[in-house]
Parts: sequence; C-alpha cells; structure tokens
Amino acid sequence: MGTETLVTAGSFTSGQIAVTAVVTGVLAFAAALWRLPRGAWADRVAVGVLAGVSVFLWRISANMPELNSDGLPGFSAADWLAPVMTYLFLSVYADLRVPADARRYRQTRALAVIASLVVDVVTL
Repeated sequence: MGTETLVTAGSFTSGQIAVTAVVTGVLAFAAALWRLPRGAWADRVAVGVLAGVSVFLWRISANMPELNSDGLPGFSAADWLAPVMTYLFLSVYADLRVPADARRYRQTRALAVIASLVVDVVTL
C-alpha cells in the first residue's frame, strides 16, 4: 500500500479542503484590505490567515460522511459550522490583540464569515 490519501465515500481529499481554505483566506484578506485602515497590516494578514486556518482545521477534522451529507439541499452540517469556526478564530484574535479599528474589524469579520460559508458550499 502506497502513501496516497485514502478517501472514503462522503469525504473530501486534503487537497480539496486546502483549496477551500486558501480561497477563503484570500477572500477574507481582500475584505480586510478593503475595510481595515492602511496601517493595520497585522490585522489584515491575521484575518486572511486565521480565516483560512479555521476552515482548514474544521473541515479536515470534520471530514466524515455524517457531517458532509447535505441535510438541507446544498448545505451540510460541516458547511454551516465552517463559518462559525471562522467567527470564533477571528473573535479570539480581536480579544487577544485589540484591532486598530474595532468597528471596521467587526465588518471585516462579518465578510470573512460570509466568504467562509459561500466558499465552503461552492467548493466542497
């Protein structure tokens, strides 16, 4: 037996999950570029990285048929919870390191959560 990744029915490859995470991170970073102040590079990068990491960690750990099957047409339990993890990761970041502009950070977090849901549903 080789080192290839075994994928069971109803689950996704690590590559598919990684692509979903990267696309989410890029869109979250774009939202941060748009909404956060010019000098807030640490916050901008953190939003992109944390959004991507949250989606990757959630989807790789919840990659099982029970969570991936669509209970509501087009939406699985794993789809609904990916943006919750994004919200959680970005909220913890904001609690540990106060963002440069709290109002705009909340707007950015909301856009990252929306991106997380849309990308997750479309790509997985």
